[in-house]
Amino acid sequence: MAYLAHRLGPSRIVLPGVSVIRLLGSVGMDDMGLSMSRSPLERLDFDNVALRKLPLDSSEEPGVRQVKGACFSRVKPQPLTKPRFVAVSHEALALLGLSGEEVMNDPLGPEYLSGSKLLPGSEPAAHCYCGHQFGQFAGQLGDGAACYLGEVKVGRWEIQVKGAGLTPYSRQADGRKVLRSSIREFLCSEVMYFLGVPTTRAGSVVTSDSRVIRDVYYSGHPRHERCSVVLRIAPTFLRFGSFEIFKETDEHTGRRGPSYGRDEIRGQMMDYVIEMFYPEIQQNYPDRVERNVAFFREVMLRTARLVAQWQCVGFCHGVLNTDNMSILGLTLDYGPYGFMDRFDPDFICNASDNSGRYSYQAQPAICRWNLVKLAEALAPELPPDRAEAVMDEYLDLYNGFYLENMRKKLGLLNQDEPEDEILITELLQTMHNTGADFTNTFRSLSQISCPNAGESEEEEDVRKAADLLLEQCANLEELKAANKPTMDPRELAMLLSMAQSNPALFQMISDRTTIARQLDRLSKLKDLMETSQEELKIKQAEEWSRWITRYRKRLARELEGQCDVQAVQEERVRVMDSTNPRVILRNYIAQNAIEAAENGDFSEVQRVLKVLEKPFSSQPGLELPAWVGGGEATEQGERDEGEEQQQASTSTARTPVPYDSKPPAWANEICVT
Repeated sequence: MAYLAHRLGPSRIVLPGVSVIRLLGSVGMDDMGLSMSRSPLERLDFDNVALRKLPLDSSEEPGVRQVKGACFSRVKPQPLTKPRFVAVSHEALALLGLSGEEVMNDPLGPEYLSGSKLLPGSEPAAHCYCGHQFGQFAGQLGDGAACYLGEVKVGRWEIQVKGAGLTPYSRQADGRKVLRSSIREFLCSEVMYFLGVPTTRAGSVVTSDSRVIRDVYYSGHPRHERCSVVLRIAPTFLRFGSFEIFKETDEHTGRRGPSYGRDEIRGQMMDYVIEMFYPEIQQNYPDRVERNVAFFREVMLRTARLVAQWQCVGFCHGVLNTDNMSILGLTLDYGPYGFMDRFDPDFICNASDNSGRYSYQAQPAICRWNLVKLAEALAPELPPDRAEAVMDEYLDLYNGFYLENMRKKLGLLNQDEPEDEILITELLQTMHNTGADFTNTFRSLSQISCPNAGESEEEEDVRKAADLLLEQCANLEELKAANKPTMDPRELAMLLSMAQSNPALFQMISDRTTIARQLDRLSKLKDLMETSQEELKIKQAEEWSRWITRYRKRLARELEGQCDVQAVQEERVRVMDSTNPRVILRNYIAQNAIEAAENGDFSEVQRVLKVLEKPFSSQPGLELPAWVGGGEATEQGERDEGEEQQQASTSTARTPVPYDSKPPAWANEICVT
């Protein structure tokens, strides 16, 4: 959930008046005529294999409950009042054989894609799974808001609606999602795909006049918000936690999986997953144990590759619990995620993650931890000693994927040198020291020239390159704010004293890593307080000049033995500019779109999607948000009930910045939980 810690004033949003016309084919008595007259969504052909191959809950009793001996429970999506499209992804809907334009123009489209009206052939169900959340086994979780609709035959895609109401797994929640979270999930699902990162997809986001109460700021001042629904698309949404429903009683939490003791279902699930989604493994390994080991190794490999890609685009998931890890190695469940702005290895995108368990630099290790938990859940189908041998490969595989991606980002294409890892580490350290923007710094590297043989202007070229990268660095005040300890000084002093006097109690309520991080911030802040802006800029320039000199020497070695130097340099720039994105879904970009949508203007959501569909390219006419130059909102009734006029969206009052720029100062107020 994203929100601004402080609202600045009223918004001025233009509400577009869009008429929706249903285009009907001519109705005839023959089959083709009847088919053409149907809604395009009604022509979807379903084959719901998961519900046939995996055990279904025999009870259809409403309400939250423990579900034993089943992988799915049938549910009834709850209709929305006046559902309407916010946006659709034409590319994602094409996976289902659908035209985005036809779906948008279909008056039944918002009803079908919000679960308000059932698609012919769909069989709504919710999936039962468990999970380790923040390192502790949480017992039964399951689809508390998501609803399986079925599997579309075209391309074999499972489709879900997220936010369609109560299921047996809703726990204390209401099964609904609001506009803020739905827009964030919709946009990020799609931008990850266009960045080349494996991900589930999002076909549409629908909002409505139905309302739920949410305390946006966790301040005791709840307000009504619009119920909204995302259409999610993936081959399957099964996850690591799907196999944890068989877990015995956990020694730490005392919880156990609802299907503990039903080992035959575990084998049934493995057969289904491998046969359906890893058919080459099923075909190549007739021995069951060897098949299962090969399956686990492939999941491990895909996970290692996935997290390496996250690290290389500066993406932080935020809640890497085992129930949010796809069994196919896809990015799954977009909640309090964030793309890094200023590079910080300790970047935490989820404000609820007080310990930094899911920080940017922790992600590779956390994914390994989750794989170990998956291996435990697969035993005895997966022998523990064989799983351990597979896990011994993880770190080397991850490092290999990471270095391969990073070499492309730096344009090191012709030679793999052992020193490249040091060059990459020094680059990240320089970015951290100078507060450089992660995305824009990498994007700028292709503008640094390779030195030519006999070149006499080395010093001038290095200076120009340093000036280019200094534009992406933080100023003194920004660095002071970034290094301010997040812990109250009195609390820090108390914990330091406790670490000395009562180590056992200290271990129960804190950890040395957290304290060390706070002390490091204090030390850096002290140095910054004794530094002027001029001194800081000189120091930043010196750091970048040192790294650029080493980088250009490495680029020169790329040209050794090459006949066509110009072609090599052009290929380097091409690869770098198709690997380092120009634009990503920064929190402030999503926030602008959310605030406009909450005021009834969906054009910014659609515009941001269009920009993000080509994240590596410049798109003339799409440099700035759609609201720049907008006028008055024409329908105050579109505002969410309970939102005071002085707290309304202020996107039009802010100084507009291009989508590919560093974030504006107000972006620091955005809090995602």
